[in-house]
Amino acid sequence: MILHKLWLLVVVSNTILAVCTGQSIPARATDSKMLSETYLLKPDRVFDGETMHEGWVVRVNGDKIDAAGPAASVPANGAEVVELAGQTLLPGLIEGHSHLFLHPYNETPWDEQVLREARSLRTARATNHARKTLMAGFTTVRDLGTEGAEYDDVGLKQAINQGIIPGPRMVIVTKALIASGSYGPKSPSPDIQFPQGAEEADGHDALIRAVRSQIGKGADAIKIYADYRWGLMAEAKPTFTLDEIKLIVEVAKSSGRAAVAHASTAEGMRRAILGGCETIEHGDAGTPEIFALMKQHGTALCPTLAAGDAVSQYRGWKKGQEPEPARIREKRVTFKQALGAGVTICAGGDVGVFSHGDNARELLMMVDYGMKPLAVLRSVTSVNADVFHLADRGRVKAGLLADLVVVQGDPLADMNALRQVRLVVKGGSRYKP
Repeated sequence: MILHKLWLLVVVSNTILAVCTGQSIPARATDSKMLSETYLLKPDRVFDGETMHEGWVVRVNGDKIDAAGPAASVPANGAEVVELAGQTLLPGLIEGHSHLFLHPYNETPWDEQVLREARSLRTARATNHARKTLMAGFTTVRDLGTEGAEYDDVGLKQAINQGIIPGPRMVIVTKALIASGSYGPKSPSPDIQFPQGAEEADGHDALIRAVRSQIGKGADAIKIYADYRWGLMAEAKPTFTLDEIKLIVEVAKSSGRAAVAHASTAEGMRRAILGGCETIEHGDAGTPEIFALMKQHGTALCPTLAAGDAVSQYRGWKKGQEPEPARIREKRVTFKQALGAGVTICAGGDVGVFSHGDNARELLMMVDYGMKPLAVLRSVTSVNADVFHLADRGRVKAGLLADLVVVQGDPLADMNALRQVRLVVKGGSRYKP
């Protein structure tokens, strides 16, 4: 009798938690057929990570995709059938550039967040950001730096993985690496040293120690700032030398990890490419020659269109009412140059500069800037999975993780459909936004 009462208490507690957080109730905690571990999703169409298919269904068993294909080829025996009329099923979306420990700069400037907000406060925000990201259909995020919150992304990732809080699967870089004197917050006096938003390291021994330390603490990849607005004039200039970048990449690769680079100048991009970084973040001042070099070396570009758009609006640009500022016009040109050069394009918006949960903003802008809708859908699913070495997700295919999202309408006809999320599946668990 005591054990039975304890079991009932667990079931009730899990149910209350699910209602409060937007989580699905685990199938093992109830006998209801509606929450069975095996179920068949029947949307109007399925995007499998490469191609859109009409009349496909997807069968989920436990945390994996059991089968996917034309309805007649996938048996429904023993499965709960979930009708999704008028909807499209896609692989769980993968956010390529996120900062869960930041919130929009028009709420609080970046310097203020790094210098004045307690890490406990930032972590509390990050848990909410993680939930919003998942409910927006992004079941994986590559989170590219805590920006002064030290190694707190390690704990956040663990909390999600242990089911303590709802959120996406995380690929983390912990503190990120900067050359001394090149990052921020910037002190008003050379006599005062401010805490920095990333870890400073220079030269052979210090760089090796920093890379190994970050990996030892839990980094899945190493992020460097190959250029930044440094010096008294705050000009964007290269930071690490080519040899330093090669050293960072060598040490990271010896542990099976990639290095990625913030780079917005042509020279910073060139050094990052030749140094072996796998992705370039931003790439604002790329040139046809630089994009040709990226294509040659297989370096992918994560353009973060939405971040620049958001910052321009924070600075007073009235989008839709005023002409586009030079920064936006130039970004349109360089993005089209990258597309024309055949550079692999990752989908990542630098979320945190703008609101978490509005991740689809980047995808709509990619189309607006000249990318085909089908290519954008591939970018945010299979391409990101391939570039980030995530072989167990990014496609709708038997044996892969049951990370899925269902949206109202057809995103190939109207990308705004990606904002109409009706169901999110992560590891087989269902979430109703």
